[in-house]
Amino acid sequence: MPVLTADKPAIPTYTMTQSTSAGNSMIEVREVDNHCGQLRLDPAFLIPHRKDYYLFVLVKSGSNRHWIDFMPYTIKPDTFYFTVPQQVHLKEHAGPMEGLMASFTAEFLQLEENRVLQLLPIIQNPSAAHELLLSKKDMVFVEDTMRKMLDEFKADGSWRNQMLTSWLRVLVIYLSRLYNEQFSETCITPNYCLLKSFQALIGEYYSTRHDVAAYAEKLNITPGYLTEVIKQQSGKTAITHIHQRLIVEAKRRLLHTDLSVKQIADELGFEDAAYFNRFFKRLAEATPINYRLQIREMYS
Repeated sequence: MPVLTADKPAIPTYTMTQSTSAGNSMIEVREVDNHCGQLRLDPAFLIPHRKDYYLFVLVKSGSNRHWIDFMPYTIKPDTFYFTVPQQVHLKEHAGPMEGLMASFTAEFLQLEENRVLQLLPIIQNPSAAHELLLSKKDMVFVEDTMRKMLDEFKADGSWRNQMLTSWLRVLVIYLSRLYNEQFSETCITPNYCLLKSFQALIGEYYSTRHDVAAYAEKLNITPGYLTEVIKQQSGKTAITHIHQRLIVEAKRRLLHTDLSVKQIADELGFEDAAYFNRFFKRLAEATPINYRLQIREMYS
């Protein structure tokens, strides 16, 4: 598995406009086929990298292998793949693929008229899944919707953005139904929304805020109430959520980069590398160095 070496130690993050050539829109749609191989041939996508946007991919044909964080996926026909911002991606090789691809930014979901979409399962992804198996009926509907998006994206007609946004909403809602059919359904309540807001804040501040009180302050509630709701909603304490995100980020860097333990500790906001070493060992049951050796041997 490729890793980032000393000359490029950090995991790069690509924006939507770096991944495509269509401009600054909050939505991008494209077709991927044997005659359109820009993404497959770009060597930047053959090393570990992050994307700062949501990615939806409908696969019609293809059989290459793709990593999302620590999980390998073999690309299969009639399958829908989806990822959220800041996950680590790695393509093992530049194999052919035919399908459709749609990407959109977090800013799109933050628009007033789109905020309700943030609560849908395909966006929240409570099961930490990355693929949906499509029936023939679902394949027809999803492909038809994405082709309408593609046509609108290429066009320059009146109310283009409104049409494109409308089709994306349809796609997100339909995929959320499929998500609930294939994975456990989660009831949307105010406390569940608080859990998701807390998790979103962790994603934004994990490297600078390691204490529950800091997140409670941002949410305008007491630390005790935050801890109570998070425990009730997820079965885990609030501090456990913070610690688990730190461990995931540390594992990403240990697997995909050659950063030293001290450099990783610094990136994650630990002033003392020795404390970070103890913290990691307590939660991961291995020292950072041993984990790096074990995980690379496992996936080599």
